[in-house]
Amino acid sequence: MGCLPLSRDDVATLTHHFEVITRQVPLHPIADDEQYEVAVAAMNGLIDAGAGDEGHALAPLLGLLGEFIAAYEDATSPRPDAPPAEVLRLLMEQHGLKQGDLPEIGSQGVVSEILSGKREVNKNQIARLSERFSVSPATFF
Repeated sequence: MGCLPLSRDDVATLTHHFEVITRQVPLHPIADDEQYEVAVAAMNGLIDAGAGDEGHALAPLLGLLGEFIAAYEDATSPRPDAPPAEVLRLLMEQHGLKQGDLPEIGSQGVVSEILSGKREVNKNQIARLSERFSVSPATFF
């Protein structure tokens, strides 16, 4: 099923909705620290609303916002390339946590599989980890 050409009315409606959404969620590359703070606040609001769950209607919006945040963070403070498992392991060590201390991302077995690289972290887990450790979700990308 292909997309039909947009009518003038369609474009007007889309423009209105886009303007309303972008007042709350910046959907553009981040240019400075002020825009970054607004974007992070919007991301946290989306996470609090449940958008970290892959089945949530706003999950794609959270993903797009996360990409803008990650791009800004990469440009302003490049991080070494570290797989999510290594990032999680480091955060656990810094906070003195064991595998069983992270029930918000799964059982001890799930955490073990993530740390060993047998399982990838999903959006919901990333949202919960970023909230738990007060780091940007981009930390896990």
